[in-house]
Amino acid sequence: MHSNPDETPTVVIPAAEAPTARMAPLQKLHAAITREVGKIFVGQDELVLSTLVALFSGGHVLIESVPGLGKTLFVRTLGRVLGCKFGRIQFTADLMPSDITGAPIFNLKTQEFTFRAGPVFTQLLLADEINRSPAKTHAALLEIMQERRVTVETTTHKIEPPFLVMATQNPIESEGTYNLPEAQLDRFMFKVLVNYPSEVEEVRVLREHSQQVDVEQRLTSEVATVASPQSILQATQMCATVRVEDKLLDYINKIVRATRSWPTLHLGASPRAGLALVQGARTLAAFSGRDYAVPDDVVEIVKPALRHRVVLTAEAEVEGRSVDGVLEELLKSIEVPRL
Repeated sequence: MHSNPDETPTVVIPAAEAPTARMAPLQKLHAAITREVGKIFVGQDELVLSTLVALFSGGHVLIESVPGLGKTLFVRTLGRVLGCKFGRIQFTADLMPSDITGAPIFNLKTQEFTFRAGPVFTQLLLADEINRSPAKTHAALLEIMQERRVTVETTTHKIEPPFLVMATQNPIESEGTYNLPEAQLDRFMFKVLVNYPSEVEEVRVLREHSQQVDVEQRLTSEVATVASPQSILQATQMCATVRVEDKLLDYINKIVRATRSWPTLHLGASPRAGLALVQGARTLAAFSGRDYAVPDDVVEIVKPALRHRVVLTAEAEVEGRSVDGVLEELLKSIEVPRL
Protein backbone atom coordinates (compact mmCIF):
# COMPACT_ATOMS: atom_id res chain seq x y z
CA MET A 1 0.00 0.00 0.00
CA HIS A 2 2.86 2.34 0.53
CA SER A 3 6.02 2.64 -1.46
CA ASN A 4 7.91 5.57 -2.90
CA PRO A 5 6.82 8.96 -1.43
CA ASP A 6 6.45 10.39 -4.94
CA GLU A 7 4.08 7.67 -6.16
CA THR A 8 0.29 7.96 -5.88
CA PRO A 9 -1.03 4.41 -6.06
CA THR A 10 -4.70 3.76 -6.63
CA VAL A 11 -6.54 1.43 -4.29
CA VAL A 12 -7.95 -1.47 -6.28
CA ILE A 13 -11.21 -2.75 -4.80
CA PRO A 14 -12.05 -6.36 -5.75
CA ALA A 15 -15.45 -6.59 -7.42
CA ALA A 16 -16.91 -9.73 -5.91
CA GLU A 17 -15.29 -11.54 -3.02
CA ALA A 18 -16.25 -12.66 0.44
CA PRO A 19 -17.44 -9.74 2.63
CA THR A 20 -14.31 -9.40 4.74
CA ALA A 21 -12.03 -9.80 1.74
CA ARG A 22 -14.04 -7.21 -0.19
CA MET A 23 -13.44 -4.58 2.51
CA ALA A 24 -9.84 -5.57 3.28
CA PRO A 25 -8.33 -2.91 0.95
CA LEU A 26 -10.27 -0.19 2.80
CA GLN A 27 -9.02 -1.50 6.12
CA LYS A 28 -5.44 -1.44 4.79
CA LEU A 29 -5.93 2.04 3.35
CA HIS A 30 -7.17 3.40 6.68
CA ALA A 31 -4.25 1.78 8.52
CA ALA A 32 -1.75 3.16 6.00
CA ILE A 33 -3.15 6.71 6.20
CA THR A 34 -3.16 6.65 10.00
CA ARG A 35 0.42 5.31 10.08
CA GLU A 36 1.77 7.93 7.67
CA VAL A 37 -0.03 10.84 9.38
CA GLY A 38 1.39 9.66 12.72
CA LYS A 39 4.96 10.12 11.44
CA ILE A 40 4.52 13.91 11.57
CA PHE A 41 1.33 14.64 13.50
CA VAL A 42 1.42 13.49 17.12
CA GLY A 43 -1.63 12.09 18.94
CA GLN A 44 -5.17 13.52 18.64
CA ASP A 45 -6.66 10.15 17.69
CA GLU A 46 -10.27 11.38 17.76
CA LEU A 47 -9.43 14.20 15.35
CA VAL A 48 -7.66 11.86 12.92
CA LEU A 49 -10.38 9.20 13.00
CA SER A 50 -13.31 11.65 12.79
CA THR A 51 -11.70 13.51 9.89
CA LEU A 52 -11.10 10.30 7.93
CA VAL A 53 -14.66 9.07 8.61
CA ALA A 54 -16.03 12.43 7.42
CA LEU A 55 -13.80 12.39 4.33
CA PHE A 56 -14.90 8.91 3.26
CA SER A 57 -18.54 9.73 4.08
CA GLY A 58 -18.69 12.98 2.11
CA GLY A 59 -19.03 15.12 5.26
CA HIS A 60 -17.23 18.02 6.94
CA VAL A 61 -15.73 18.56 10.41
CA LEU A 62 -15.99 21.39 12.94
CA ILE A 63 -13.00 21.46 15.29
CA GLU A 64 -13.09 23.25 18.63
CA SER A 65 -9.64 23.82 20.09
CA VAL A 66 -7.29 26.41 21.48
CA PRO A 67 -4.56 27.73 19.13
CA GLY A 68 -1.23 25.95 18.70
CA LEU A 69 -2.34 22.31 18.62
CA GLY A 70 -1.13 21.63 15.08
CA LYS A 71 -4.32 21.84 13.01
CA THR A 72 -2.53 23.40 10.01
CA LEU A 73 0.22 20.77 10.25
CA PHE A 74 -2.47 18.08 10.31
CA VAL A 75 -4.10 19.36 7.10
CA ARG A 76 -0.74 19.63 5.32
CA THR A 77 0.27 16.14 6.41
CA LEU A 78 -3.10 14.69 5.43
CA GLY A 79 -2.89 16.38 2.03
CA ARG A 80 0.52 14.81 1.42
CA VAL A 81 -0.61 11.35 2.56
CA LEU A 82 -3.80 11.44 0.48
CA GLY A 83 -2.23 13.01 -2.60
CA CYS A 84 -4.76 15.87 -2.40
CA LYS A 85 -4.50 19.64 -2.72
CA PHE A 86 -4.87 21.48 0.56
CA GLY A 87 -5.49 25.09 1.52
CA ARG A 88 -6.08 27.34 4.50
CA ILE A 89 -8.25 30.41 4.99
CA GLN A 90 -7.73 32.59 8.05
CA PHE A 91 -11.14 34.05 8.87
CA THR A 92 -11.07 37.65 10.07
CA ALA A 93 -13.67 40.32 10.76
CA ASP A 94 -13.11 41.98 7.37
CA LEU A 95 -13.09 38.79 5.27
CA MET A 96 -15.63 39.04 2.44
CA PRO A 97 -17.45 36.15 0.69
CA SER A 98 -15.56 36.95 -2.54
CA ASP A 99 -12.27 36.43 -0.64
CA ILE A 100 -13.35 32.79 -0.26
CA THR A 101 -15.12 32.07 -3.52
CA GLY A 102 -13.05 34.21 -5.90
CA ALA A 103 -14.34 36.96 -8.17
CA PRO A 104 -14.36 38.12 -11.81
CA ILE A 105 -11.24 40.12 -12.70
CA PHE A 106 -11.09 42.45 -15.71
CA ASN A 107 -8.46 41.31 -18.22
CA LEU A 108 -6.96 44.35 -19.98
CA LYS A 109 -5.63 42.25 -22.87
CA THR A 110 -8.90 40.58 -23.77
CA GLN A 111 -11.12 43.40 -22.45
CA GLU A 112 -13.23 40.75 -20.72
CA PHE A 113 -13.90 39.61 -17.20
CA THR A 114 -12.32 36.27 -16.24
CA PHE A 115 -13.06 34.35 -13.07
CA ARG A 116 -10.21 34.14 -10.59
CA ALA A 117 -10.81 31.12 -8.35
CA GLY A 118 -10.63 31.68 -4.60
CA PRO A 119 -8.93 29.48 -1.98
CA VAL A 120 -12.08 27.35 -1.58
CA PHE A 121 -11.18 25.58 -4.84
CA THR A 122 -9.11 22.86 -3.21
CA GLN A 123 -9.69 19.37 -1.78
CA LEU A 124 -8.74 19.68 1.90
CA LEU A 125 -9.60 23.12 3.30
CA LEU A 126 -8.79 24.41 6.79
CA ALA A 127 -11.18 27.26 7.62
CA ASP A 128 -9.36 28.69 10.63
CA GLU A 129 -11.41 30.50 13.30
CA ILE A 130 -14.54 30.53 11.18
CA ASN A 131 -16.52 32.33 13.88
CA ARG A 132 -14.33 35.45 13.57
CA SER A 133 -16.08 36.49 10.35
CA PRO A 134 -19.54 38.03 9.94
CA ALA A 135 -22.49 35.77 9.22
CA LYS A 136 -22.58 36.45 5.48
CA THR A 137 -18.99 35.25 5.07
CA HIS A 138 -19.22 31.92 6.89
CA ALA A 139 -22.67 31.42 5.36
CA ALA A 140 -21.00 31.59 1.94
CA LEU A 141 -18.60 28.81 2.92
CA LEU A 142 -21.36 26.68 4.43
CA GLU A 143 -23.38 26.99 1.24
CA ILE A 144 -20.39 25.79 -0.80
CA MET A 145 -19.97 22.85 1.62
CA GLN A 146 -23.54 21.82 0.92
CA GLU A 147 -23.74 22.50 -2.82
CA ARG A 148 -20.08 21.81 -3.71
CA ARG A 149 -20.15 24.56 -6.30
CA VAL A 150 -19.69 28.33 -6.50
CA THR A 151 -22.07 30.57 -8.44
CA VAL A 152 -20.72 33.99 -9.39
CA GLU A 153 -22.85 36.25 -11.61
CA THR A 154 -25.01 33.39 -12.96
CA THR A 155 -21.94 31.26 -13.81
CA THR A 156 -21.52 28.04 -11.81
CA HIS A 157 -18.05 26.71 -11.01
CA LYS A 158 -17.95 23.15 -9.68
CA ILE A 159 -15.60 22.11 -6.88
CA GLU A 160 -14.06 18.78 -7.79
CA PRO A 161 -14.38 15.95 -5.24
CA PRO A 162 -13.12 14.88 -2.82
CA PHE A 163 -13.87 18.07 -0.87
CA LEU A 164 -13.44 18.21 2.91
CA VAL A 165 -13.77 21.34 5.04
CA MET A 166 -12.24 21.41 8.52
CA ALA A 167 -13.52 24.56 10.24
CA THR A 168 -12.07 25.59 13.60
CA GLN A 169 -13.32 27.79 16.38
CA ASN A 170 -11.65 28.91 19.60
CA PRO A 171 -13.69 27.98 22.72
CA ILE A 172 -11.96 30.51 24.98
CA GLU A 173 -11.95 33.86 23.19
CA SER A 174 -15.44 35.29 22.65
CA GLU A 175 -14.46 38.90 21.92
CA GLY A 176 -14.96 39.73 18.24
CA THR A 177 -16.56 36.38 17.37
CA TYR A 178 -19.86 35.51 15.73
CA ASN A 179 -21.35 32.23 16.93
CA LEU A 180 -22.57 29.88 14.21
CA PRO A 181 -26.37 29.40 14.39
CA GLU A 182 -27.70 25.90 15.08
CA ALA A 183 -28.95 25.58 11.50
CA GLN A 184 -25.42 26.17 10.19
CA LEU A 185 -23.75 23.94 12.78
CA ASP A 186 -26.02 21.16 11.49
CA ARG A 187 -24.14 21.27 8.15
CA PHE A 188 -21.09 19.70 9.81
CA MET A 189 -21.08 15.93 10.05
CA PHE A 190 -18.94 15.95 13.21
CA LYS A 191 -17.79 18.33 15.90
CA VAL A 192 -14.46 17.30 17.40
CA LEU A 193 -13.07 18.66 20.67
CA VAL A 194 -9.28 18.82 20.48
CA ASN A 195 -7.62 19.00 23.88
CA TYR A 196 -4.01 19.44 24.96
CA PRO A 197 -1.77 16.43 24.28
CA SER A 198 -0.81 13.99 27.01
CA GLU A 199 2.54 14.39 28.76
CA VAL A 200 4.17 11.68 26.65
CA GLU A 201 2.76 13.13 23.41
CA GLU A 202 3.86 16.65 24.29
CA VAL A 203 7.43 15.48 24.96
CA ARG A 204 7.38 13.83 21.52
CA VAL A 205 6.17 17.11 19.97
CA LEU A 206 9.06 18.95 21.64
CA ARG A 207 11.55 16.36 20.42
CA GLU A 208 10.37 16.16 16.83
CA HIS A 209 9.35 19.73 16.04
CA SER A 210 11.95 21.86 17.83
CA GLN A 211 14.85 21.41 15.39
CA GLN A 212 13.86 24.15 12.90
CA VAL A 213 13.63 21.61 10.09
CA ASP A 214 11.40 22.75 7.22
CA VAL A 215 8.06 20.92 7.49
CA GLU A 216 7.78 20.61 3.71
CA GLN A 217 11.16 18.88 3.65
CA ARG A 218 10.04 16.41 6.33
CA LEU A 219 6.76 15.75 4.51
CA THR A 220 8.65 15.00 1.30
CA SER A 221 11.33 12.80 2.83
CA GLU A 222 9.45 10.98 5.63
CA VAL A 223 5.81 10.67 4.55
CA ALA A 224 4.55 8.40 1.78
CA THR A 225 1.55 9.20 -0.40
CA VAL A 226 -0.73 6.18 -0.03
CA ALA A 227 -3.85 7.36 -1.86
CA SER A 228 -5.11 9.64 -4.62
CA PRO A 229 -8.32 11.62 -5.22
CA GLN A 230 -9.55 8.82 -7.49
CA SER A 231 -8.93 6.09 -4.91
CA ILE A 232 -10.65 8.20 -2.22
CA LEU A 233 -13.76 8.52 -4.38
CA GLN A 234 -13.68 4.79 -5.12
CA ALA A 235 -13.32 3.98 -1.41
CA THR A 236 -16.17 6.39 -0.55
CA GLN A 237 -18.45 4.51 -2.95
CA MET A 238 -17.46 1.23 -1.30
CA CYS A 239 -18.23 2.62 2.19
CA ALA A 240 -21.75 3.46 0.99
CA THR A 241 -22.36 -0.24 0.22
CA VAL A 242 -21.81 -1.39 3.82
CA ARG A 243 -24.95 -3.10 5.09
CA VAL A 244 -26.99 -1.49 7.90
CA GLU A 245 -29.68 -3.81 9.31
CA ASP A 246 -33.19 -2.51 10.06
CA LYS A 247 -32.61 -3.14 13.79
CA LEU A 248 -29.58 -0.85 13.69
CA LEU A 249 -31.53 1.83 11.80
CA ASP A 250 -34.20 1.64 14.55
CA TYR A 251 -31.46 2.00 17.20
CA ILE A 252 -30.07 5.10 15.48
CA ASN A 253 -33.57 6.53 15.08
CA LYS A 254 -34.34 6.00 18.77
CA ILE A 255 -31.11 7.80 19.77
CA VAL A 256 -31.87 10.82 17.57
CA ARG A 257 -35.55 11.02 18.58
CA ALA A 258 -34.68 10.67 22.29
CA THR A 259 -32.67 13.91 22.11
CA ARG A 260 -35.89 15.80 21.27
CA SER A 261 -37.65 14.83 24.51
CA TRP A 262 -34.70 14.43 26.89
CA PRO A 263 -35.34 16.57 30.00
CA THR A 264 -31.94 18.30 30.09
CA LEU A 265 -31.92 19.16 26.36
CA HIS A 266 -33.64 22.30 25.12
CA LEU A 267 -33.07 21.47 21.44
CA GLY A 268 -32.84 17.97 19.95
CA ALA A 269 -31.07 16.63 16.87
CA SER A 270 -32.45 16.87 13.32
CA PRO A 271 -32.92 13.97 10.87
CA ARG A 272 -29.57 15.00 9.37
CA ALA A 273 -27.98 13.72 12.60
CA GLY A 274 -29.43 10.27 11.92
CA LEU A 275 -28.01 10.33 8.40
CA ALA A 276 -24.59 11.26 9.82
CA LEU A 277 -24.75 8.34 12.25
CA VAL A 278 -25.77 5.86 9.54
CA GLN A 279 -23.09 6.88 7.06
CA GLY A 280 -20.44 7.29 9.76
CA ALA A 281 -21.19 3.79 11.07
CA ARG A 282 -20.86 2.43 7.52
CA THR A 283 -17.45 4.03 7.09
CA LEU A 284 -16.21 2.88 10.51
CA ALA A 285 -17.29 -0.66 9.68
CA ALA A 286 -15.36 -0.50 6.39
CA PHE A 287 -12.28 0.76 8.28
CA SER A 288 -12.58 -2.39 10.41
CA GLY A 289 -12.76 -4.57 7.31
CA ARG A 290 -16.47 -5.41 7.69
CA ASP A 291 -19.22 -4.99 5.11
CA TYR A 292 -21.87 -4.65 7.84
CA ALA A 293 -22.26 -2.07 10.62
CA VAL A 294 -22.71 -2.96 14.30
CA PRO A 295 -23.97 -0.97 17.33
CA ASP A 296 -20.37 -0.31 18.47
CA ASP A 297 -19.79 1.67 15.25
CA VAL A 298 -22.74 3.90 16.16
CA VAL A 299 -21.72 4.33 19.80
CA GLU A 300 -18.20 5.39 18.78
CA ILE A 301 -19.46 8.37 16.80
CA VAL A 302 -22.53 9.45 18.78
CA LYS A 303 -20.72 12.29 20.59
CA PRO A 304 -18.99 13.91 17.59
CA ALA A 305 -22.16 13.48 15.49
CA LEU A 306 -24.59 14.94 18.04
CA ARG A 307 -22.74 17.31 20.38
CA HIS A 308 -23.19 20.34 18.06
CA ARG A 309 -26.77 19.45 17.16
CA VAL A 310 -28.27 19.55 20.66
CA VAL A 311 -28.55 22.41 23.17
CA LEU A 312 -28.65 22.07 26.95
CA THR A 313 -31.49 23.62 28.94
CA ALA A 314 -30.64 26.71 30.99
CA GLU A 315 -31.05 24.67 34.20
CA ALA A 316 -28.59 22.02 32.99
CA GLU A 317 -26.03 24.71 32.13
CA VAL A 318 -26.40 26.28 35.58
CA GLU A 319 -25.84 22.86 37.14
CA GLY A 320 -22.59 22.57 35.15
CA ARG A 321 -23.75 19.65 33.02
CA SER A 322 -21.86 18.93 29.78
CA VAL A 323 -23.36 17.96 26.43
CA ASP A 324 -21.12 14.87 26.26
CA GLY A 325 -22.23 13.77 29.72
CA VAL A 326 -25.90 14.14 28.81
CA LEU A 327 -25.37 12.16 25.58
CA GLU A 328 -23.72 9.35 27.57
CA GLU A 329 -26.76 9.18 29.89
CA LEU A 330 -29.14 9.19 26.94
CA LEU A 331 -27.22 6.41 25.21
CA LYS A 332 -27.38 4.19 28.30
CA SER A 333 -31.17 4.50 28.38
CA ILE A 334 -31.62 2.95 24.92
CA GLU A 335 -31.51 -0.79 24.50
CA VAL A 336 -28.74 -2.02 22.21
CA PRO A 337 -30.10 -4.35 19.50
CA ARG A 338 -28.75 -7.84 18.92
CA LEU A 339 -27.90 -8.31 15.27
